[in-house]
Amino acid sequence: MQEQLIQQAKAAKAAAQRMALLKTNTKNTALLAMADALTNHASQIISENEKDMEAGRHQGLSLALLDRLMLNDDRIESMASGLRQVASLKDPIGEGNKVWIGADGIQITQISTPIGVVGMIYEARPNVTVDAAALCLKAGNAVMLKGGSEAIHSNTIIASIISRSAVEAGLPEGCIQFITSTDREAVKVMMKLNGLIDVLIPRGGAGLIKAVVENSSVPVIETGVGNCHVYLDASAEPVMAEKIVINGKTHRPGVCNATETLLVHKDFAGQHLGNIADALMAKGVELRGCEKTRALVNNILPAKESDWETEYLDLVLAVKVVNSVEEAIEHIRRYGTQHSEAIVTENYSHARQFQREVDAAAVYVNASTRYTDGHQFGFGAEIGISTQKLHARGPMGLEALTSIKYMIQGNGQIRN
Repeated sequence: MQEQLIQQAKAAKAAAQRMALLKTNTKNTALLAMADALTNHASQIISENEKDMEAGRHQGLSLALLDRLMLNDDRIESMASGLRQVASLKDPIGEGNKVWIGADGIQITQISTPIGVVGMIYEARPNVTVDAAALCLKAGNAVMLKGGSEAIHSNTIIASIISRSAVEAGLPEGCIQFITSTDREAVKVMMKLNGLIDVLIPRGGAGLIKAVVENSSVPVIETGVGNCHVYLDASAEPVMAEKIVINGKTHRPGVCNATETLLVHKDFAGQHLGNIADALMAKGVELRGCEKTRALVNNILPAKESDWETEYLDLVLAVKVVNSVEEAIEHIRRYGTQHSEAIVTENYSHARQFQREVDAAAVYVNASTRYTDGHQFGFGAEIGISTQKLHARGPMGLEALTSIKYMIQGNGQIRN
C-alpha cells in the first residue's frame, strides 16, 4: 500500500507541474465537463451510494451522519452546480496582485501561484470529493483524495467519473488521485510524504483533525470542529430568534456549522425561552439545560460540563441562561472552537461588541450559523472551514489554495 500511495503522489506531483501552466479556458472547460459527467451518471452514483447507505445503517450510523452520506438527484445536481460556479469564478493564478518599485529601482510584482499537490483527508461526505477537486484544479493544483470508509463506494465512482472527464477535457493525467484503500495506515503514509504532497487538509471529526495536526510532517491547514453558539440577547426579536435557533439546530444537524449551544439572556429567557424550547422539542431536539433553564422549561435533561464543549452533530442542544452579553462572550471564549458564533439582538452596541470581542472565523448578527459555507459565501464550493489563523481562515475557496511568488525586473542593478 505504501508504495502504491507513493506512486500516486509522484503522479500527482508531475501533474501539478503541468496544471500550474494551464490556461484558464482549459481549466474551465474541464470543470464544466466534470459537471455534465456527474449529472449524466447520476443513477450510477446513486446506486453505489446506496451500498454505503446500507452499510451505514447496518453499522448503526446516526440519522445525522446518514444524512451527510446520502446522495440523490438534487444533491448530485448541487455538486454539478458547484463545479459550474467554480468555473465561472475569476482564475486566481498568474495575475499580479501588487506591483511596486523596490531598492535601486527594481520593479517587484507579487503574483498568485498554485500550492502544488493538495492532500485531502475527509470522512463521510461524498460531496467533498467534488468540491475539493473543483477548487484545487481551478487554482492550478493537483489533488490527492482520501475519503472515509463509510463512503468508499460513492467516492470511488465519483472520483472515477470526474477524473476521466477532466483528462478527456485537457487536464493532465494524474491531476485527481483517489486512494481506494480504506486502511487507516494510508493516512499515516500521506502524513509523511514530504516533497510529494505540499499541504494536507483534514476535514472531519475532532479525532481525525487532531491526529493529522499532531502527527503530520507535511504542512497542515486545520479545519475546524464546530461547537457553534447562538446568543439571544435581552433585546432579541422573539420571532426572529426562534427562526434562527430552529434553523441553526435542525436544518442539517450533522454538519460543522450547526448550532450546538444556545445562550439566552435571563430577561429574554423569562418571557420567551419556553416557546423556543417547545418549538425545538417539536422538531425532535433533545435539550440539556443549566439549572436556570430547567427552572423555566419542563422535562429537559440537566447539562453536564461536557455538554458545553461537545459538537453533537445530532438533534441535541445545550442551553444556558446568562446574565449579560459579557457572560455570553466569556462562555464562548471558554468552550467555543473559533468556528461560527451568532448573536440575535436589536441592540447595536451589543451587536458590535459581540462581533469585535468574539474570536471566531465567522461572527454573525441576526443570522443563522448555517451560512458558514463556501457556496453561501459565493466561493462556488469550499475545501473546508479553517479555524486557524495562519494562511487561511473560515470557508476556504480558491484564494486559500494559492501561494505567492515575487517577480523582479531590473536593468543591471547590483546591491552595495
